[in-house]
Parts: sequence; C-alpha cells; structure tokens
Amino acid sequence: MAKTSAVQKNLKRIKLVKKYRKKRAALKKIINNKKLELAERFEAQLKLNKLPKNSAKIRIRNRCEVSGRPHGVYRKLKISRIALRDMASAGKIPGITKSSW
Repeated sequence: MAKTSAVQKNLKRIKLVKKYRKKRAALKKIINNKKLELAERFEAQLKLNKLPKNSAKIRIRNRCEVSGRPHGVYRKLKISRIALRDMASAGKIPGITKSSW
C-alpha cells in the first residue's frame, strides 16, 4: 500500500487540473497564436505562470486505484500489475484467468 499522503496529494492535483482546465487552455491558445501582438501574448504567459503549478495535467501521476502503487500500472484497467494478478487469481476480473499448464 502506498503512502496515503502521496495518494491524497495526487487526488488534489487531479481536482486542480479539472478546476483550471478551461482557463489554461484559453491562455495557451492566446500564447500560441502568432497573429497576436507580442505584448498580448506575453501578458497571457504571465497569467499562465500565476496559476498553480499543480493545475498542469503533466503533474498527475498514474496510480493504482486499489493500492495506490505508482509503478507498473495498466492504463486501461487503472490497476497495478500486482493488484491485477491478485484480483485475477481471486476471479474478480471477468475474462481473466491465471494460466497453468
């Protein structure tokens, strides 16, 4: 099991990303528009820098929904390889069985 503080910090980041998604997208659109004046684009860049750093999508860590483990997480299932193996052995995931020969 991962540290609960790390899991909570990641959940806080997810919440911030949702909150500032539209504002960040609008500012980035202004910054990348080469037809606008340089001063206007620079002002948008300053506004973007004033937003919380944790509101950037890149700061979110992929974590296991079951254990909170940060490594070895399958994106499609949102669980780690270890939790996947345990759940498959217990028969909790439909269509997946532990191989034996």
